[in-house]
Amino acid sequence: MWESFLKGFKAYLQLERSMSDNTIEAYLHDVAMLRDHVDDAFAGTGIGQLQLEHLQSFMIRLNELELSAGTQARVLSGVKSFFRYLTLEEVLKSDPTELLEAPKTRRPLPHVLSIADIDALFSAIDHSQPEGQRNRAMLETMYSCGLRVSELINLRLSDLYLDVGFIKVLGKGNKERLAPIGGAAIKYIQIYLEHIRPLMPQGNKKGEDILFINRRGGALSRVMVFYIIRDLALSAGIAQAVHPHTLRHSFATHLVEGGADLRAVQEMMGHKSITTTEIYTHLDRTYLRQTLERFHPRFKDSEMYPQ
Repeated sequence: MWESFLKGFKAYLQLERSMSDNTIEAYLHDVAMLRDHVDDAFAGTGIGQLQLEHLQSFMIRLNELELSAGTQARVLSGVKSFFRYLTLEEVLKSDPTELLEAPKTRRPLPHVLSIADIDALFSAIDHSQPEGQRNRAMLETMYSCGLRVSELINLRLSDLYLDVGFIKVLGKGNKERLAPIGGAAIKYIQIYLEHIRPLMPQGNKKGEDILFINRRGGALSRVMVFYIIRDLALSAGIAQAVHPHTLRHSFATHLVEGGADLRAVQEMMGHKSITTTEIYTHLDRTYLRQTLERFHPRFKDSEMYPQ
């Protein structure tokens, strides 16, 4: 019985939720863990008979396995999606996971670069090399638009609307959004398109409409972008670890620090929920306090404000 529902669940995730293969495999693994627990602890209980107490028992079991709160929350997300599917298929009249509480998790604050660090990173690029000109256009685009690395490497020539200052971005779940792009990014993309890209290998069908291509004319890989940014950070003398998502976090943080509306930042980031975007307000509060501690005369008085 479980196998037939798992097949249907997989099709639901692929066709209706448009999830990636990795996410689908993770969700199927989560449900398989639930199945094994039910078979072990509640032998003979069918899917249609599962109630809140069965699921609470499963969560207790995950805790006994000493899984982190984050891992438990991720497993629960997969299980909840499965029960949502069962409810849609009318296998269940109600969803027992609606009352199931997730373990408390703390979302870590992301690492960001200062504006000075961003300038140093870009200054470390060797513009005398063709790859350097490409990398400058690439990093300017990432920082200007707050792109995920997957969105960057899949950006196509046909997605550019530079004359009106926008690009079309294919985000998570194949959701499209129009992102504003800044003047510096437009400038370096145009230099790249006019002087660099035509000199790079052509004829690779996989890369013919891709904006940023490698030495073989194909699309760049996620790993290659990671190495490019890591090496530039080392050359720039930036102490902290820098990866592609650091530029995305920096984009959002600098907007919030500058007073940008949170809903606008959510739209530009392609976040489904504004709760995800709100993490940058925490970063902003830290920034504000550091500014006060540095410049406000009363904040400098440690006797008045003991730590």
